[in-house]
Amino acid sequence: MYRFGVLFGAILCVLGVLIAEEASKVTYVEKGKVAEVFSKGGALAKGEDFSASGARRTGPGQVEVHVKETDIFYITEGEATFVTGGKMIGGKETRPDQLVGTSIDGGEVHHLQQGDFIAIPAGTPHWFKEVPKSITYYMVKVIKP
Repeated sequence: MYRFGVLFGAILCVLGVLIAEEASKVTYVEKGKVAEVFSKGGALAKGEDFSASGARRTGPGQVEVHVKETDIFYITEGEATFVTGGKMIGGKETRPDQLVGTSIDGGEVHHLQQGDFIAIPAGTPHWFKEVPKSITYYMVKVIKP
């Protein structure tokens, strides 16, 4: 629990620096709303160069590549097999600078579980390949101009 507090505090500090750049747009979310977001998934804060949310998955997803977004995840509950890198198979653009695919050829396999942290640089294929039960995570997206 101590590690969670330290890591979560570090993530909040980074997010705080991003938010501090525009003091007139400070976002505060009280703990009850944060708990609600983590139980269902949803947005916590958004700015021109970032977004922060709680996410919950109960099954695998599609392969994703975000051309201009770095994803930062902190796992708060559950586990999943997560693949990064390699080559996206069946990729297609679903909206500007966002691609989805059906699988990854090659790549690095990670077994994500509570307390883990992973940062996926913009342009890197990534995929929740297997989610045995569910996984809940804090997600920050840092958006390049």
